[in-house]
Amino acid sequence: MKKIKVAFFAEMLIEDFDGAARTMFQIIKRINPNHFEFLFFCGTGPEKLYGFDCIRVPTIAVPLNSAYKMAVPALAARRIKSMLEQFAPDVIHIATPSILGNFALKLAYSYQIPVISVYHTHFISYVDYYLRYAPFLIDMVKPLISENQKSFYNQCDIIYVPAESIAADLRSMNIEGKRLKIWKRGLDTSVFSPERKNMEVMKRITGNSNPTILFASRLVWEKNLETLITIYTAIRKKNVEVNFLIAGDGVARKACEKRMPTAIFVGKLEHAELSVLYASADIFLFPSISETYGNVVLEAMSSGLPCIVANGGGSADFIEQGMNGFKCSPQDADDYLSKIQLLLADESLRRKFAEKGLAQSKNCNWEQLTQIYFNDLVNLSKTILSPAV
Repeated sequence: MKKIKVAFFAEMLIEDFDGAARTMFQIIKRINPNHFEFLFFCGTGPEKLYGFDCIRVPTIAVPLNSAYKMAVPALAARRIKSMLEQFAPDVIHIATPSILGNFALKLAYSYQIPVISVYHTHFISYVDYYLRYAPFLIDMVKPLISENQKSFYNQCDIIYVPAESIAADLRSMNIEGKRLKIWKRGLDTSVFSPERKNMEVMKRITGNSNPTILFASRLVWEKNLETLITIYTAIRKKNVEVNFLIAGDGVARKACEKRMPTAIFVGKLEHAELSVLYASADIFLFPSISETYGNVVLEAMSSGLPCIVANGGGSADFIEQGMNGFKCSPQDADDYLSKIQLLLADESLRRKFAEKGLAQSKNCNWEQLTQIYFNDLVNLSKTILSPAV
């Protein structure tokens, strides 16, 4: 049987770097080398990935976010093109519509190679936050992003989209619906489970037995941290006896620590440690509206933790209001506060949300999802495209 060759382009190939990287690695570590051969191109990553070559592309630092580096393929265009020609891929996988992604898309078009992509980042949801101090620019910038997304994704053969609400947003940008395929995210229920509950660990972290509100995410401002801080302040003013526990790290951590002085910051944790916090907390709070999916919400549900989330972005798709959690007006701290107080006061409601969330999370299986991906690679490899004009 002839192996199917896949050229995989991504800015960042560091496992557990963020939600997008974790999704990519769920695919990568399940590649069957008897059926597939991969060649990776990335801005940041190792020289080898699970036995496959990884070609590193020159990068530049990203302003305002030192954790990211942007690949600049123009600095190695001849080498990339030569290696791609030698590899002769049947399919090209492009992670994001970045400079590297657009470079790969042009090569795919030039060589008439089918393209698959996973929609990882809902860039348009960042505009309202980053331009909040220059709102007159918002109506100018959003159409530019929409046009860029439309131009890129309408040249992809399959685009995996994690939520119906995100698919609707993409269709509203005139991205062709025939290219979109709902492909959710999975998780390891052996890691995220109510069985991980350990109140001794939680008491050691908090120093008391008060209820705990948990927030877990990268600490970057586009996660709606301003609203998180406002919720924290409102809870303190109301003298609600709870622990405010923050798991994660990022460029905004120092500012968050300063503005939430009694919150407990535990930094970035491995899944095994984070799973104990999920299972041992009382409420998961997640006001971000920039998620395409919201892996942390699924992890919390799988751990039996009731969720209160923003009514926006892919995270909101998990929640059926009042049935398995609460959705709040994204910027309305009072709305979050009222839902927090309601859940803290009603143990039966917390139990109901936990049970419904557990049942829902059991349907999210990485083995099934990645098999869909590999089947699609097989089908795409048989695609005959029209010659370039």
